[in-house]
Amino acid sequence: MIPSLRSAFNSTYKPEKYRALLQKLETRCGVPIGFRVSETPCFLPQGLIERLAEEGKELIRQLVDSPAYHERSNRSIPPKFCVSREDAHPLFVQVDFGLVRDPAGDLQPKLVELQAFPSLYAYQPILAESYRDVFELDSLPGPNAPATAGATRPDAGRRPGLRYFLSGLDEHSYRELLRRAIVAGHDPENVILMEIDPLRQKTLPDFLATEKLLGIRTVDIRALKKEGNRLCYEDSGRQVPVRRIYNRAIVDELERKGVRLNFDFRDDLEVEWAGHPNWYFRISKFAIPYLQHPSVPKTWFLDQMERVPEDLENYALKPLYSFAGLGVVIAPRKQDIQAVPRERRAEHILQERLHFAPVIETPHGATKVEVRVMYVWLEELTPVLTILRMGRGLMMGVDHNRDMEWVGSSAGFF
Repeated sequence: MIPSLRSAFNSTYKPEKYRALLQKLETRCGVPIGFRVSETPCFLPQGLIERLAEEGKELIRQLVDSPAYHERSNRSIPPKFCVSREDAHPLFVQVDFGLVRDPAGDLQPKLVELQAFPSLYAYQPILAESYRDVFELDSLPGPNAPATAGATRPDAGRRPGLRYFLSGLDEHSYRELLRRAIVAGHDPENVILMEIDPLRQKTLPDFLATEKLLGIRTVDIRALKKEGNRLCYEDSGRQVPVRRIYNRAIVDELERKGVRLNFDFRDDLEVEWAGHPNWYFRISKFAIPYLQHPSVPKTWFLDQMERVPEDLENYALKPLYSFAGLGVVIAPRKQDIQAVPRERRAEHILQERLHFAPVIETPHGATKVEVRVMYVWLEELTPVLTILRMGRGLMMGVDHNRDMEWVGSSAGFF
């Protein structure tokens, strides 16, 4: 999308460098990457990234600042997963945008989904730095845009203008922001990253990177024990109390796997949440029908539709609470909609289908990209990073483009 950088990268690309990238990621993370990493980073105009970050903030604030929406979204929280002492706003939020062309041919951002749940906050800087090192991005010819006025120049000693942290952050200030958000002044021994079968998750590289960055422990949710109103985990025969939980356990997966726990989410536990679980439900696909913004595609709850559109090829059927595109049906048939049980229709949406514009030139043809803006909300709602997913299939998730090249998870430089 910055032609000079794209052309320079493509002309100097060598397959052995991609193999070196994967090896460097494995070395830096401690395990092989379990999802597809694209052969290329993406080069985005700063104005586009700033627009996406600002529109994401508008969407988030539209929901969080609305008492009416807060009341409506109470029904999104399953009673058995409703956690007490909810925070006034989410700590981590992601907003995903696709790029489409309007009738005049101009690129416009369109909301894909949003979620108040952590993403790859520790892994993504490692990916960006690995791209930079292996492909020597600082030596690529191209525009040399100045840093944002008033911001300290990040990545000191690097090529000015080629950045991936947002909001004027650099490696040090970002790490400290993440430490404040997750550890929050506690002894790291008493802060855990909680997940289901963490060693088997594709996001394990991020868990290990988080441990290394912050000194906290990753703990399987099933290994937690309840003592009174406290939780603890075992370490070398010791029962270590848990003061704060960085939650990465997906409720949908807990339900699908029938995971049995030694505690109940409804318990009045003496623990803090680094990302209160209730916000996972409130800011999710459930919120999209309530949003009013030019970037939001037309969306309806399945149980509130008066009739099914005739042109279903222009829509997508989505369950509210699933990750990695699980259960999404592109261009559903009427039979697909009728197959959703009546009692589950409030848990599905029908959404106007987005036709992403192929904007990244690759040796395999023009490729589509989805941009995730990642936020941390402490004193203020702050965009911090992007995750990019490249694809040429119907869906953009890395699982849906696994048999292609120059697709998959990527990093955005601007």
